[in-house]
Amino acid sequence: MRWQGRRQSDNVEDRRGLRISKKAGIGGGIGTIVIALIVLLLGGDPSDILFMQQNDSSQASLTNDETYQASPEEDKMAQFVAVVLADTEDVWSEIFAQSNLTYREPKLVLFSQAAQSACGFAQSATGPFYCPGDEKVYIDLDFLQQLQDRLGAQGDFAVAYIIAHEVGHHVQNLLGTLDEYNRAKTGRSQKQANALDVKVELQADFYAGIWAHYAQKTKNILEEGDIEEAMNAAEAVGDDRIQKQSQGYVVPDSFTHGTSAQRMKSFQTGFKTGDLSLGEI
Repeated sequence: MRWQGRRQSDNVEDRRGLRISKKAGIGGGIGTIVIALIVLLLGGDPSDILFMQQNDSSQASLTNDETYQASPEEDKMAQFVAVVLADTEDVWSEIFAQSNLTYREPKLVLFSQAAQSACGFAQSATGPFYCPGDEKVYIDLDFLQQLQDRLGAQGDFAVAYIIAHEVGHHVQNLLGTLDEYNRAKTGRSQKQANALDVKVELQADFYAGIWAHYAQKTKNILEEGDIEEAMNAAEAVGDDRIQKQSQGYVVPDSFTHGTSAQRMKSFQTGFKTGDLSLGEI
């Protein structure tokens, strides 16, 4: 991706160097289990994910890690993240303006080891996530590196895809999609609720493709192989691939993000067409 020397977003909060005290209780549903499978695949401890609690932040605390020092590679990645975020701001501001809407830019929190959000506490094992409660995207740079090293999602545009996907959830939040689907899940079986989660996640992948389409059209950001990097990342984080690699078999009813093929198709549709109507759910 052509990113060096370009505008970096001012909406980045750098919280690297904070550590979480492991006092939180155990909890989490099927979404937590899926994330824990990712953690297992990355070589981490799946129990770490259970420290991200929706309603029990009083049992955990954050402290400064005075020994933490960012590496030059991490700082370079932080700069890259800020450029991608700036590109999402430009693209979505223009798209919203075309519908006489105002795009409220999200914040992006860079953290290492731990972070506190309106959705609870998270550790590195949580992976990137969007919290609608504070309208912030949370990203641990070490996780992004492991995404490339251990899941095989190589290249900077694999990281750009992940960021654009999380920003896609912010778009859903602004448009009321997340609230609508949360209401729709009320009273549903776990299988039915999971199916709704998949729709939301695939739309976020589609929105990532929309971003790539218009960022390329207006800024010529793409280098040879970039789209392949995004497609490889989408394939790497498919529920079927993660479950197959972590436990040797798949349980389709437990999928919450979609298969590799579905995720790749959703991104590709957004990128190739730039047609928002094709992503309606």
